[in-house]
Amino acid sequence: MWLFDLDNTLHDASHAIFPAIMARMNSYIADVLGDGSTPAGPEAVNAARTLYWQRYGATLLGLVKHHGVKAEHFLHETHQMGELGAMIRAERGLGQLLRRLPGRKILLTNGPRHYSHQVLRHLGLQRHFSHHIAVENMRVHGQLRPKPSKLMLQKLMRKQGLTARRCILVEDTLANLRSARALGMRTAWITQYLRVGDAVGLAHPPRQLNRPGWVDVKVKSVRHLPARLHRLR
Repeated sequence: MWLFDLDNTLHDASHAIFPAIMARMNSYIADVLGDGSTPAGPEAVNAARTLYWQRYGATLLGLVKHHGVKAEHFLHETHQMGELGAMIRAERGLGQLLRRLPGRKILLTNGPRHYSHQVLRHLGLQRHFSHHIAVENMRVHGQLRPKPSKLMLQKLMRKQGLTARRCILVEDTLANLRSARALGMRTAWITQYLRVGDAVGLAHPPRQLNRPGWVDVKVKSVRHLPARLHRLR
């Protein structure tokens, strides 16, 4: 079973989409942290976003926990983009590539369903995934648990009737790969779309880093996965 991330794995989100989401997220957080009439300044916004990302693995979780933000409202407001199709950059032939990889594929994304559905449609990849698991679906005991939550991954495996050794997580985010590997999954790290600013906690750009011990395969592109299948079995 292949578990595919979406942003910066199957398309170049750093090109235009992530900057747009970040701008909307900063505006949202500024309003949340403000006094009701004046939004908080950039320093307070950046500090909160970074703190919650490092502590919880997702800024959203910190906003929900400490500020009473409704997850659905946050996701709707931060992922509204008019000309999404014009913002997407991706390699050609992704559908043919996915057909070459043996086994079922699940899309597992921390993006909201309305956004990830649109991206899949523009990429023409909907039919290649047996399931589409967006962040709204990542709940354990009623609590939102997006990647890198091990509890969420364990629940997913139970629901799909899978063992960890039968799962391969394909991702750009090292923290998510580390959680998957700790559970016994195979892991593939995609690096071509990452920018220095995307690699939270990394001192160097991803291409300059050696493969961490919890990564079975480090490749520039998903195109290279068929040639590395022997490392993922």
